[in-house]
Parts: sequence; C-alpha cells; structure tokens
Amino acid sequence: MKKRKISLAWQILIALVIGIALGAFLHEHPTEKQWLIVNVLSPAGDIFIRLIKMIVVPIVITTLVVGIAGVGDAKKLGRIGLKTILYFEVVTTVAIILGITLANVFQPGHGIDMSTLTSVDISQYEKTTEQVQSGAHSLVGTILSLIPPNIFDAMAKGDMLPLIFFSVLFGLGLSSLPREQRDPLLNVFRSASETMFKVTHMIMRYAPVGVFALIAVTVANFGFASLWPLAKLVVMVYAAIVFFALVVLGLVARVCGLRVSMLIRILKDELILAYSTASSETVLPRIIEKMEAYGAPKAITSFVVPTGYSFNLDGSTLYQSIAAIFIAQLYGIDLTIGQEVVLVLTLMLTSKGIAGVPGVSFVVLLATLGSVGIPLEGLAFIAGVDRILDMARTALNVVGNALAVLVIAKWEGQFDEKKARSYESQIRGLSAKATN
Repeated sequence: MKKRKISLAWQILIALVIGIALGAFLHEHPTEKQWLIVNVLSPAGDIFIRLIKMIVVPIVITTLVVGIAGVGDAKKLGRIGLKTILYFEVVTTVAIILGITLANVFQPGHGIDMSTLTSVDISQYEKTTEQVQSGAHSLVGTILSLIPPNIFDAMAKGDMLPLIFFSVLFGLGLSSLPREQRDPLLNVFRSASETMFKVTHMIMRYAPVGVFALIAVTVANFGFASLWPLAKLVVMVYAAIVFFALVVLGLVARVCGLRVSMLIRILKDELILAYSTASSETVLPRIIEKMEAYGAPKAITSFVVPTGYSFNLDGSTLYQSIAAIFIAQLYGIDLTIGQEVVLVLTLMLTSKGIAGVPGVSFVVLLATLGSVGIPLEGLAFIAGVDRILDMARTALNVVGNALAVLVIAKWEGQFDEKKARSYESQIRGLSAKATN
C-alpha cells in the first residue's frame, strides 16, 4: 500500500493546533512552563527564524542582480520602480482610510471598562520611537539610509532597502559589460540564486517544528484570558483584514484579470506559515519563487517583493488606523474630521520604510498618536493582544505583496499568461490529489 504524503500546509496546520494546545496547557501550569520554554520551545522556534534570516539576504541579492542584469535598461527599471511605489502608496492609503472608517462605524473602543484591561510595559518601543522621531527614519533619513556606506554591514544587519539599492546598481553595472565579461559572472549569480531556493526547500521541512514551538510559546505566555476584554477589537481587526483581502485586493485583482482566490490558494502554505510565525521574512523567499513560477518576470519579482516588505504593509497600516481610533474611543475622545485627515497623512508618512524596526506597528502608532492628541498610554492596553493581531496582519501583508508583483507585471505588459494558466492547472491538480 502506497504511503500517503501529508502536504506542507497540513503539516504546518497540525503543528499550529498542537502548539496551541500545548501552550494553553503550559499557561495553566507555570512550573513546567518556564523550563520547557527556555530549554526546548524558544530554541526550537529561534532555530527556524534564524534559518530563514540566513537565506533572505543571499536570495534577495542574487535574484535581484540576475533580474536587473536581464532588464539591462535603467529607464525601464526606473519606470518599474515608480509604478511600484505609486501602487504601494495608493493601496496602503486605501487601507488606512478603510481602517479609520470601519473603526468609526463599529466603534470597538466604546463601552469598554478600562479597569478590566491589563497594561503591558511598552517602554522598549518608546525608546525606538524617539529614534524614529529624531529623524533617523524621516523622509530625508529614509532616502539617505538607501545608500549603504558599507555593503557588508548592511548584509550583516539584513537592511533590506540598502541591499536592494546596491543590488540594482550592481545589476545595471553588470548588464553594461561586454557579453564575454558579463555572462560568466551572471551565471554564477544565477546558479547561486537557484542554489538558495534549493536551500529554502530544505529549511521548509523544519517549518512545522518551528511553527509548533513559536505558537506554543506565544499561547503559554499570554493565554486566552487577555483576549476577552478586547474581543471586539480582535474580531473587528480580523474582519477588516478578511474584507480588505477579499474585497479591496479582490477588486484590484479582478481589474487586472486575476483572481485573489487563486492567489490565496497558491500561497496557502506561506499564509499558514506567516500567520503562525507573525513574520513576513519567513515566506519572502517562497513568494519570490512562486510569483516567478506564476508568470511574473524575475526583474519585477525580485524588486517588488523585498521593496514591499518596507513600503507595502497593507495589514499593518489597516491595523494601525483601527488601533488609533480604538484608543481614542477608549478615552472618550471624539476626533474631528480635520484630526482624522492629519491621522491619515501622518500614518502615510510614518508607516513607510521602517519594516526592520523592532515592534514596527507600535513604533508607528507611538509616533502618530501624539499628532492628534490621543494618549500614548492607551497602547499599553492593547499590547497584550498584539501578537494575535500581528499574526493576521502579517498574513495580509503576504497577500498584498504577492498581488503587487502580479499587478506591476501586468501593468508593464510582462505577465506570462500561458505560464500562469499552466501553474494554476498544476495547483488545481495538487489540490485534487490532496482531497482524494
């Protein structure tokens, strides 16, 4: 009898459920919790995150150099870059406006007794926010940070924007060389890129173990009790994320002749993984690989995905706008239309280019709330449920960035329809096999 193979999506899903069950048990048994978390679960989860971080930089550099060298046209590349940033700005602005509108309509912060809420220390985020507000991540600061004074230092830190900038310049320089000088080095980068994707497949075999450990630690530390006083906020954020994915991104996909349902089907493994780990980095290599297989050219895929990691966080901006209004409602503050316009503009500016900052959503909110007179202390009340919200917004970030690749490819007239149809048939075939 032939042994049935369990797909990666099911492996991760099963690991997620078992991890939640173990975490719930440990939350009620603190004596066993401490030893297991410190000696088993945290190291097991950290191994997976470290493995992913290990491959992200070489994948971004090699795929981008190969893609850009293939384009070989600075003007064409500039057009792709301009369209990408324009698309990111429009979509994230829609996310901000939608979040504020939904929060005003459903009012998740009204009627909550603040004495029932648990306050969490957010001082670590306040220090980071001071750096952001000091100018290190202002518009000028972001532009300057694009240029790495030391590329090896940027590699060591995993600074995505400087790496993208360097890789684009290197790719353009490589493309300008005579063919006999260009091709040998280009083949090295091409081989390195393919090798790193093979390494990614090897690492993904460990993904269920990493997911199990990471979710178990999260549930063990926070439990479910902290969710109940803020259940209205949690439900609303999740509903808003589903609405944005299916309706807003669905509409964008339809305009481009695509279906967001098929995209979600293609990305099911990555969505479960991103949701479980609350990290976009864990799936970045796989998105690059899958979107290229779906018909987007390497030059667009390798540029849009890493750039989107800094500029196209749809889930994060949607959550930040809801959280800002929620805290205002919690304190009984009625924001005027003018204040809400200021809130939209401030979020548009502060949410760009700081993806690598620890606790990015809290940093953005801390840098934003003061501009419209919302008490910063309110963030301490939602910090306890931030992890469960972070999981959902990370999943939306993944869908948003994957769709962005396809939109830009369509916009440039470089989307391979034949390749896309073939890939869709392959996905349907795999789904049919899994159900039989």
